[in-house]
Amino acid sequence: MTKYPIGIQTFSNIREEQYMYVDKTQYVYELANTKKYVFLSRPRRFGKSLLTSTFHAYFSGRKELFHGLAAEHMEKEWKKYPVLHFSLSTAKRGTVEDLDSVIAMQLKWAEQQYGIGNDSRDVTARLSSLVMRLYEKLHQPVVILIDEYDAPLLTVLHDKERLGAIRTELQSFYSPLKDLDPYLRFVFITGISKFSQLSIFSQLNNLYNISMLPKYAALCGITQQELEDNFHEGISRLAQNLNISKDDVLKKLKRQYDGYHFAAQSPGVYNPFSLLYAMDTEQIGNYWFATGTPTFLVNMIRKFHTDITTIDGSKAEAENFDAPTEDMHSILPLFYQSGYITIKDYDPRSQRYTLGFPNEEVKVGMMRCLLPYFVSSDSVQAGNACWDISEGLLDGDVDKALTAARAFFASIPYQSDTLKDAPTSEGHFTAMLYVMFSFLNRYVYTQVRTAKGRMDILLKTDTAIYVMELKIDGSVDEALRQIDDKGYAIPYETDGRKVVKVGINFSTKERTITEWKTESKNKQ
Repeated sequence: MTKYPIGIQTFSNIREEQYMYVDKTQYVYELANTKKYVFLSRPRRFGKSLLTSTFHAYFSGRKELFHGLAAEHMEKEWKKYPVLHFSLSTAKRGTVEDLDSVIAMQLKWAEQQYGIGNDSRDVTARLSSLVMRLYEKLHQPVVILIDEYDAPLLTVLHDKERLGAIRTELQSFYSPLKDLDPYLRFVFITGISKFSQLSIFSQLNNLYNISMLPKYAALCGITQQELEDNFHEGISRLAQNLNISKDDVLKKLKRQYDGYHFAAQSPGVYNPFSLLYAMDTEQIGNYWFATGTPTFLVNMIRKFHTDITTIDGSKAEAENFDAPTEDMHSILPLFYQSGYITIKDYDPRSQRYTLGFPNEEVKVGMMRCLLPYFVSSDSVQAGNACWDISEGLLDGDVDKALTAARAFFASIPYQSDTLKDAPTSEGHFTAMLYVMFSFLNRYVYTQVRTAKGRMDILLKTDTAIYVMELKIDGSVDEALRQIDDKGYAIPYETDGRKVVKVGINFSTKERTITEWKTESKNKQ
């Protein structure tokens, strides 16, 4: 029975205990033998630590761990180098003292491992001394691996005073790397945010950033081919447990976990954390999203007055989302680097990327997170209302869906935080419906561009397409006329599904939906 490495990030443990391992060692060999200073950015729990550990095993000359893997046949010498492996994932208290303590502890461990004493309290001097003395003692250049270099910074990202102090301390720790070049064999650094954005490695102008290169897009994550080649047993067990075919399992897994793109032209990759959990539990759930605390994203949405209906499908040049998180002017960098949106398309003519939610796990998880802030603080009541609305639409019963929505909106207290600040805003009302309709997973779109304008909400189910136009204290007939005048429904008339035009009016006086009207055209 296949053993899945849930929570195991050490390459040697995975190989020695015979856990499932998807072979990425061809990338390890290539980078180790063609580059010297490498940086990789990926979202949390995407395999960065395992990759760093793989480099550790490779440079430690542990050939036995690579038996049957690509690197076994690519490497001929298997030299052993001294390796300094740092991880700053635990330095999250937001103080310089805590950061220094974490670094000093790891330096001390390395010094003891290699039998090199040092009583200095200066982490900068200790790193320089350790590298040079290792080189002198072992007559081999040193490998430095730094995992999650930015973890201390992300903790204090929006506290300018503490951010500045932490950044200065990190700069002093990393500053010797350039001068240590003659003593170094390889340097590999990982994080969530980009190095250039935080000016941490300003002196390392030769640091090779592979984060958005198509060649390394599948370095972390699992491709469709890797899924089908390595997970036969898990797919079969899921099919049996869910009582569906293997083909249907693959479709469900793809919708739920696939869709991450880290370059303009690259294969999609699955979230490895969620995929492994699904195989291990034999259930398809929201595993990756559940491990995060995206509450800070909600605060940033409010800070930037972000229209949440425009996040999915937003367009931007690389420098607008691959940008500094510490002084960003929109929500896109934070969403992209955190893994909540990804690259969906690229237009080489305008050099603009289309960004969006990668899959259902992320989209539905985000909507659940936003529910208390944009709809109602009573998440149980709001969740039930969402499902009542969704069931109505999935059943093709618009009246049932909007009756449920009307009853729910009418039940929200007058002083509710979700309505009191914007009771007359059509955009706020659209956002509320967008969050609620998004429980239909992949079916909901908002502010869809057409040749003559933007429709408010587009919903697609297996049997019908709903084109919705919203009015505040207006007329449903006016809403339907706008759908016709702007030709919102025309692109879907040959789809094969029933096209339903829906005009909805929201009353600011009664604070709920007061009227709606539908016109439908049956499928051909």
